[in-house]
Amino acid sequence: MGKPFNNMEPIPPSPEPQSVEPPAIPMSLTGRLMNVFAAPGEVFSEIKTVPPQVANWLTPAILLIVVSWVSAWLIFSQASVQQQISDISNKAIDKQVEKGKLSGAQAEQARAAAEKFGSIGYKIGAAVVPVLTAFATPFWGGLILWLVGSFALKAPFPYLKAVEIAGLANMILVLDVVVRTMLILITGNLFATLSLSLAIKDFDPQNSFHSMLTMMNVMAIWLLAIRSIGLARLTGASVGKAAAWVFGIWIVLTGIMIGFGAAMKAAFGG
Repeated sequence: MGKPFNNMEPIPPSPEPQSVEPPAIPMSLTGRLMNVFAAPGEVFSEIKTVPPQVANWLTPAILLIVVSWVSAWLIFSQASVQQQISDISNKAIDKQVEKGKLSGAQAEQARAAAEKFGSIGYKIGAAVVPVLTAFATPFWGGLILWLVGSFALKAPFPYLKAVEIAGLANMILVLDVVVRTMLILITGNLFATLSLSLAIKDFDPQNSFHSMLTMMNVMAIWLLAIRSIGLARLTGASVGKAAAWVFGIWIVLTGIMIGFGAAMKAAFGG
């Protein structure tokens, strides 16, 4: 007898189940605002892939305005700050007298006017400047990032993405206001910043060298670094290459501002 016929074919082994990673959960707005400080690369990588959201630049703008207004209220309520404003006005008047541009009587009238209205200009500036800064920097900073990415790095991306990057980076400015307020309240110096100017005992805002030192601000450097990371994520360039452009443009613009200030001071005999 022959071998029995077996019509059952071997059953192939069942494929091993493949692990499927769950989709990444998008960050909440609060998460993006906080992670700008701790993990900006992750924030900006997500920004690149999702539709534009106005809240990404509008929320930091509102926070910056509110925190700045509270800061101004705290600062200008200090007697030491009010005295400093008065001293600045008196020094400016004394210089005009020394140069013969004001007579004794005119100087007294100027001092009386400064005593009455001296702090008003500072308070108006403290109310208006934060609004201008909060709404201008996302679009101005975004424009610079967009131009660099589109033309210098040859990696075009939508302009509104750059606005979101610059807007979220402004969370550094919010922290800067808090730190600066604490420094002013501690030192009594209206112009105190987290910069090299802290090493100067008698800070003079009329001194060009002193003013230049305030620009060597830790917070400003941090802000530029965050923008550089955002530009790198949007373009695919290295952070170093993006930073070279961002910091380079900042140095050029800062130099222009310093030069313009020096020219105005020389022109008007400051």
